[in-house]
This record gives sequence, structure tokens and C-alpha cells, in this order.
Amino acid sequence: QSEMNMINLEEFGRTGHQSSRVIFGAVALSSVSQSEANRIFDLLGRYKINHIDTAASYGNSELRISPWMKEHRNHFFLATKTEKRTYREAKDELHRSLDRLKVDHVDLWQMHNLVDPVDWEIALNPGGALEAFIEAKEQGLARFVGVTGHGLSAPTMHSRSLEKYDFDTVLLPYNYLMMQNHTYAKEFNKLLSTCTSRNVAVQTIKSIARGPSTDESSKYAVWYDPLEEEAAIEHAVSWVLGNPKVFLNSVGDIHLLPKVLEAADKFHELPKDETMQADVQKYKMTPLFDDERN
Repeated sequence: QSEMNMINLEEFGRTGHQSSRVIFGAVALSSVSQSEANRIFDLLGRYKINHIDTAASYGNSELRISPWMKEHRNHFFLATKTEKRTYREAKDELHRSLDRLKVDHVDLWQMHNLVDPVDWEIALNPGGALEAFIEAKEQGLARFVGVTGHGLSAPTMHSRSLEKYDFDTVLLPYNYLMMQNHTYAKEFNKLLSTCTSRNVAVQTIKSIARGPSTDESSKYAVWYDPLEEEAAIEHAVSWVLGNPKVFLNSVGDIHLLPKVLEAADKFHELPKDETMQADVQKYKMTPLFDDERN
């Protein structure tokens, strides 16, 4: 192991970007100071993370990123998202994001959490956000476009989205425990094979979720209970990275981030099922989503 930290690079779908397998989930910058954000960027630099994923709805995240874009724009593949579902609102929000980020284009613009069937109908039909996405691509404001989702219906809805339009990327939950859910695993794998054949990049979230949040006063800025122990995080992160077809979006908390990056840096192989099962028992891990709370 050399002194230089290095997280592997992989071709990010059809974008031509050689992306670090870990993507910085900039939701972690939602409510931090600029000096805290600067420290995070130093950390990303140490691990050679070259891909940032933010969103219009992530608090001050876009504003915290902008000082870095002035000097380092071409070091990073920059992605943002909109929750707006109509053409006009989505277009306006993209311009706001570009303004807040202080850039003239993003590399990837994503439809944020597009899993609700009603939202889906609005966004992907005439007058919907998709028109703004196609236009942004034509105008060079967004080089690539994608769709993201939370919850158990994400893979199914992403498959529908890809039937409707040839998106460049998808993003959805993926961890050991979720993939023990037979239905989810089947839909995830079906989506993954579509994405592989069409060269659509697959980004994953919730690698270190331990279960739904039980503690109102959680000391972490994530909405679930995370794994905290280094060994557990190492196993969980290695399990995701053990699938060579996916990327791992880091974590929404600046205190957990170093542990995730450290784990990714150490990654060498997929942990055995027995190891993962033992962690499920030891840390009393429970599914993040049940069928009702989807």
C-alpha cells in the first residue's frame, strides 16, 4: 500500500468520464460552513475523488461547492438535480443551480427522486421536465441527463423511465440488506442488465444504512440510522464496490464521510455472505424501506 490514497476509476457509462468509483454525495454540505466544506474538498483531493453529486434541494450545498468550481471546475464531473416536474419550473431551477454553482454548464442533470407515478406522468410527458432536460442538452447547459429514486419502487420506475427516454444515468438504493429482498433484487438486477447493455451509468446510495431512524436526536445528518463501526462500514462499502457495474455515492454526513472513503480505499474484494450476515445480526440491521413506507 503506497502513501498515495487511490480509489479506483471506472468509465462512467457513456459519458467518457473516468470517474472515481466513489462519488461525493454533496448532500453532506447542506448545512455546513464554508470552512467545513473546504476541509471536505481537501479530503476529496487526498482520495482523488473527481465526481460531485449535488441537488437544488440540498440546502446550501450548491453554494458551498461554487468557490471550488472557480479554480477546479475541470477536475470534477459535476452533477445536480431538480425535483421540479414541469418544463418551465425545471428550466428555471437549472438556471438557478448554474448561478449558485457559478458554472456555465453541469456534466449531469438529474430528475430528483422520480418514483411517484403521478409525478412521473407529468415529468415525462408534453410540457413536463423532460422537455427542459432535452433542451438543456441541446444548449450545452447539461452534457448528460439522468434519473434518481429512493424507496423500493425505484428500480421498477427507472426501468419505465428508460423505456420512455434514453437517460444516461440512474441512481437508486443498493446495499446487502436491500438485496435480500427478493422482489427488490429481481427488479434491481433487471435494471442493471438494461443499463449494462445500453451503457447507462448506475449510481447507488444508502451503502451504510443500518435501518430506519429510531433516534430523533441523531448525531448524524442522515435520515436513517447509519453503521458507525469501521469494520461494519468497511464490509458494507466493499459489498457495494464488489459489484463492478455500480458506483457508490458516499454519505450525507461529513463525520461519516472519512470512514466511507477510508473503506473504499481499502477495498479489495467482495465480502463473503457469512460476513455480511454476521453484521446484520451484530448491528441489528433492519430494512430501510418496508412495503408500506415505500
